[in-house]
Amino acid sequence: MVDKILKIAAGQDLFGEHRGLGISEISFKVMPKESSDLLVIENTFHAKGGPAKHLHYDQDEWFYAVEGDFIVEVGLERFTLKPGESLLAPRKIPHVWAYTGDGPRGRMLITFMPAGKMEGFFREVTKANAMPPQDPQLWKAHGMELLGPPLKLE
Repeated sequence: MVDKILKIAAGQDLFGEHRGLGISEISFKVMPKESSDLLVIENTFHAKGGPAKHLHYDQDEWFYAVEGDFIVEVGLERFTLKPGESLLAPRKIPHVWAYTGDGPRGRMLITFMPAGKMEGFFREVTKANAMPPQDPQLWKAHGMELLGPPLKLE
């Protein structure tokens, strides 16, 4: 539960830190006080691509395209998200997504409810400034299951 007003400038992180993922970077926007609260991040891409296919044991993941086009696969369905569109990936359902736009960048807001161990996951994987490694133990330690590679983009 958030107990204070939060205002974060455009392009900024709640803590004023940089968190790189190689082809993108994330900014923490709303942080949970407890693991049962909401986590909101902004993911800004400067190249096409996205994370490996995975599922969350305990989190629903909501995607909101702010800028650029994205492909999101949830279960056996594939969707294209354009700016202003959103999609919910329910917990325990495999999903994978990628920025596919032709513009110089793509931006997406992503929420995790409940937050679980996602803050810790992002703090860990952004240390290398690369997309999260395909290490099943790392994903499992943060409440997820690694299921396959990132989406192949032509």
